[in-house]
Amino acid sequence: MLSAGSLFQEIIDHDESFRLFCSIAASGEAQGGWENGRIAALVPQSLRPLAPKIVRHGADEDKHGRIFTALLRKRGLDPVEVPPDTDYTVLLERRGIGLAHEKLRREQPLTERDIVVYLAHSRVTEQRASEQMQLLCKHLGDNPDLGRAVRMISHDEDNHLAFCNEELLRLAARGHGRSIHRLLRESALAEIRVHRDVSLAVMARMGRILCWPAAKSAALAAGIRAAYARERFAGWHRMVRLEMPERLGALDGPAPSAHDDPLTAAPTAPGTA
Repeated sequence: MLSAGSLFQEIIDHDESFRLFCSIAASGEAQGGWENGRIAALVPQSLRPLAPKIVRHGADEDKHGRIFTALLRKRGLDPVEVPPDTDYTVLLERRGIGLAHEKLRREQPLTERDIVVYLAHSRVTEQRASEQMQLLCKHLGDNPDLGRAVRMISHDEDNHLAFCNEELLRLAARGHGRSIHRLLRESALAEIRVHRDVSLAVMARMGRILCWPAAKSAALAAGIRAAYARERFAGWHRMVRLEMPERLGALDGPAPSAHDDPLTAAPTAPGTA
């Protein structure tokens, strides 16, 4: 019988599927770290108090990328190149969601509307990240090798979601409410399509690596398409709902350093411990 728990276990137990899983995750987090770093550097003067929070957001994403890379090193594995059809962040950018990398590479300050675009996009993608990490915590939270990492990342993603909700509500009060509503809807509808397509691409590759029978691959693909249909009908509304979070100021203060954390420390050579 197919279950999320058995599927995750099968993927992490096989070196090549684990390698692909962590490589995709590390790449996405690294891209998020770079994007947030550039946005923080270009925040308009009218919203400068947001810059340290965006810096913290980016530092968390960088930390997550290092964690996934460290998990690979712990197994003696190197990252693999991320297949283009599994690159969630790039595919979203191609659909015009979020701030284009071309804009972020310039030295021209962003506008308030650009920050609204960034936060609306992040509100949607952080909802997905928070839910996915909660699922991983449910099934892998007690895993001796992965449990601490997924719990740490899950906590951070919940903080990122709280930050987006809080700051979007502040900006709505400044007169951006109508624009926020429209951008959230556009981002959510694009995200659920990209998530479906990436999920299908990732599962197809996992199936080839793990030699799944055709019936198993077809069942998983059907499940992904059914989940998309539910989200397209009504599920996307959860991604656009704005509520003042319980965690106010979730990204206040500096990001905890990951350099001294055993999750991201360089592996000890065999026989030298």
